[in-house]
Amino acid sequence: MNRNLLSAAVLGAIFSLASGSALAKLDAAEAARLGQDLTPTGGLKAGNASGTIPAWTGGLTQPPAGYSADTGYVDPFASEKPLYTVTAANMKQYADQLTVGHQALLAKFPSYKMDVYPSHRTAALPKEEYAKIAKESTQVDLAPGGNGMLNYQGTSVPFPIPKSGIEAIYNHLVRYRTSGYQTTPVEMVVQANGSFTPVRREAKQMMASAMGNPEPNRLFYYTDKVVSPESVAGIQTLVHEPIDQVTEPRLAWQYNPGQRRVLRAPQVSFDTPVETSAGLRTMDMVDIFNGSTIKYDWKLLGKKEMLVPYNTYKLASRDLKYKDIIQTSHLNQDLVRYEPHRVWVVEATLKPSERHIYAKRVFYIDEDSWGILAVDLYDGRGELWRLQEAHALQRYDVGSAFYVSDVSYDLQARRYITYGLMNEEKPARFGLKAELKDFNPAALRRSGR
Repeated sequence: MNRNLLSAAVLGAIFSLASGSALAKLDAAEAARLGQDLTPTGGLKAGNASGTIPAWTGGLTQPPAGYSADTGYVDPFASEKPLYTVTAANMKQYADQLTVGHQALLAKFPSYKMDVYPSHRTAALPKEEYAKIAKESTQVDLAPGGNGMLNYQGTSVPFPIPKSGIEAIYNHLVRYRTSGYQTTPVEMVVQANGSFTPVRREAKQMMASAMGNPEPNRLFYYTDKVVSPESVAGIQTLVHEPIDQVTEPRLAWQYNPGQRRVLRAPQVSFDTPVETSAGLRTMDMVDIFNGSTIKYDWKLLGKKEMLVPYNTYKLASRDLKYKDIIQTSHLNQDLVRYEPHRVWVVEATLKPSERHIYAKRVFYIDEDSWGILAVDLYDGRGELWRLQEAHALQRYDVGSAFYVSDVSYDLQARRYITYGLMNEEKPARFGLKAELKDFNPAALRRSGR
């Protein structure tokens, strides 16, 4: 890994941030780089020396011909063919560009492959977001201890030039997903024999900064309802997510249809298993990573050129059925597109005083969208346990690189779980409007009835 890590000057002071110092916010000279040699979100504007990663020229901001919100996203790169395919037979040739998890999958499953296509830096945000980033990057700072933000007013990239691992993670946590969204994500636990049962949900999230009367110290409001199968239908979860989770832990409630009661749910965090995931997904694996950062020490290892899932329009096609996507041992890899991109590499090591099923996590974060694209997850013995992979595409209709789905492979149990696929569901809605009353426990109770 170290051979290709970029030793940029911005990394010089990262380790002084262990206790959360005032180095997080940018000075005027650093902020002036945004939109110049850096993109407005902090990525390197130039391509790489070999030409495999192009320069960023504004991203994909206009829908291709034929796009309709009702029929789904048109793939602007549908005519492209893979440049090459990484398999178990040739993976040593590309090992320096592969996550540890991808190498393990290639070695474990002979049918697993990675089709690599030309790289397209499609990530783009609305122009008003760029203005917020430029303004707030000189104001937002880490809270004492690093597990929160000071002076945060809702920008989607508070730390465009990260100087610590925790800053890069915060960029992922608050990345732009419009004011709010409503989705119908499907979760599928895939057994070793390839069998699966879709668990369907209705989910809604609103960013607090987009609401007219947010409570203090609020990042977002989220609600989730399981609608099928019948054995778990009716379970509901409500989350009020704080910005600083040290001074105020996450507030969560759950509605149990059997008891017909709404109860506080402090367990909706960290490594508590998601109730429908058969133990394959923890609460803080939702959205690849979410919630408090307090259990880990975060180290920014640098930036690296890697092969990562990107522009996965094919996987989002509404012409596909779930049986076309789900296969034994892994997804149908003919539908997953990989490209060379630069990613920030962040290593999270469990603090000696804390407990979690993952002793170490290594995150690979896209330099342009700040979405986490892959994670290597290690158990308490230091052995690789699981790989998370996120499938993102540029939603050119709303200016967000919101995930199409994500998958977590359990390398020890030979099972995997997917979340977020909506090929057979209603399309997602973005730019929602909502009020606080839509996200209170009473609303959860009314919905349960």
